[in-house]
Amino acid sequence: MSDPRPLIVTAALDESAYDWFQDLRRAWYPAGRNQVPAHLTLFYALPGRAEAEIAAVLKEVCARTAPMRLEVRGPWSLARGVAYGVESEALVRLRMELAARFEPWLLAQDRAPFRPHITIQNQADPEAARRLLEKLEAAFEPFDMLAEGLLVWRYWGGPWEAVARLPFGG
Repeated sequence: MSDPRPLIVTAALDESAYDWFQDLRRAWYPAGRNQVPAHLTLFYALPGRAEAEIAAVLKEVCARTAPMRLEVRGPWSLARGVAYGVESEALVRLRMELAARFEPWLLAQDRAPFRPHITIQNQADPEAARRLLEKLEAAFEPFDMLAEGLLVWRYWGGPWEAVARLPFGG
């Protein structure tokens, strides 16, 4: 029997970048609300009942996709938090291909325009978020990181359960 809980798909970041973002989340995400690791989400809620079909597509696409460079281009405001914007034509193309293949299953959030980002603070006091944004902007220098594959998670109503790590192989 398949598990009906939603699946989340994120980029698998290189270890150094992941550690940097994870440290920022630990430092700035409100205590008690930081239930998931640092992540760059491609899909927020694919149906768990279609896990086998989703896994087959992801494995096939990852096998022919090369690791990709992602450009971290600075922090931006979420009103009640801060995220770092990420740019990558390769990631956008990958996301578009997967969205086309997953189209029947996409909910509104996954049909919205794709804005790659990594949230390091959310659900915070707006003034605290503004101060953090100013602090991070003052110290930021653009850098690149690597997406090494995709991660699949199962949503548990808060925390996520790791389901699969699919390395890029192309």
